[in-house]
Amino acid sequence: MSILVSICKRKINKMNIKSIFPILASLLIIFTCNDDKNKISQLSEIPQLLERPSKLTGLEWDNVQNKYQSSIVRLKINPLDSKENIKLAEVFMHEARVTGEHGHYYPAAISVLDASLKNKDTMNKDDKFHALLYKASVMLSQHEFETAKKLALEALKINTYNAQLYGTLVDAYVELGDYDLAVKMADKMVSIRPDIRSYSRISYLREIHGDLAGAIEAMEMAAESGYPGLEQTAWARLTLGDLYIKNKQRKKAESCFNQILNERQNYPFAIAALGKMRLDEKNYEEAEELLLKAANIIPEVGYYIDLADLYKQTNRMDLFNEKVAEIKVMLQDDVDSGHNMNLEYADFFLNITEDDAEAFSYAQKEYEIRPVNADVNKMMAKVCLKNGKHDQAKLHLQKAMILNAESKELKALQKLLASN
Repeated sequence: MSILVSICKRKINKMNIKSIFPILASLLIIFTCNDDKNKISQLSEIPQLLERPSKLTGLEWDNVQNKYQSSIVRLKINPLDSKENIKLAEVFMHEARVTGEHGHYYPAAISVLDASLKNKDTMNKDDKFHALLYKASVMLSQHEFETAKKLALEALKINTYNAQLYGTLVDAYVELGDYDLAVKMADKMVSIRPDIRSYSRISYLREIHGDLAGAIEAMEMAAESGYPGLEQTAWARLTLGDLYIKNKQRKKAESCFNQILNERQNYPFAIAALGKMRLDEKNYEEAEELLLKAANIIPEVGYYIDLADLYKQTNRMDLFNEKVAEIKVMLQDDVDSGHNMNLEYADFFLNITEDDAEAFSYAQKEYEIRPVNADVNKMMAKVCLKNGKHDQAKLHLQKAMILNAESKELKALQKLLASN
């Protein structure tokens, strides 16, 4: 696997990349098209750009609003302008990632991109390519990985030299368990554009294959190649911090999270990461303060799950039950907006509410969709063990170990199964 070995040995030129990661968004444009004379009247609605939380405003937010308004003006003149629809999709894709308002943005992003793709007579190849690419990105975020792969492969017929497209295919193939193809796509991606996005995917591929040191090296390159203060640079540093924690380099991880906050004030994921570190250290007071601070910025379900865990550990069951109820509403909202949350439900029921039967039910649903994915099989091994299905757990564990048989977590699970 060339990308996992040779790229560690060759020097890749580092770049200051200002391009933004593909991120998800939303826009709902409802219109029909019968004849050119009625174009303007047929644009019935363009949903508003949601206001950001006050702690996330600033120059970047001003730029986002300006881009939004610019496209709105053009769409009012010509509702069939696919290029402007795609520009609006880009704006909302960014906002979804920054604000966490997925339930508002995901379905709407699909709507506007579908509307663009229906304009066959007015859409050029470049616009069709980007509409397919962005819809594939939305499908990835919705955990509809097979659909994302099909859309990306359709886009590949139009343009075979776009790094972002190969990154989308990397993600889709990883999630579907086709790891060899994922590596090939990542090799292609980095050969076209060695930047923050390609380095990040190299890092993840190394990590899941058990090369933690190599994963850290690649993610350090990703973080260094990003422009300080941009969201995608903050995301790369956040992921780097998580890798440091996995490698028992907690001081480096904390430094990484604090650097993010120096460059991008009030970045909620970094605040929550520091809160999770305090939770792991049993520093409950500081952990609660940080996690609540993050949750008050954006409605990210992961923050609520960590808070529920904290309240369970500190035996504050009234607050625990309150958070569990909120989490269930949030998860259902995601499902209602088209997001496949089977694995998230399984993890929630297994580790937070300890409802083993429900955890098994959701894990089984996801296994039926992605039977060769290593993470899905790891979850199946865990829930089968908790439900007394030991033989079944062993079979899933074998599948989970296909990528990294030396994983400490999987070996511990193997030992536990052997003792039952």
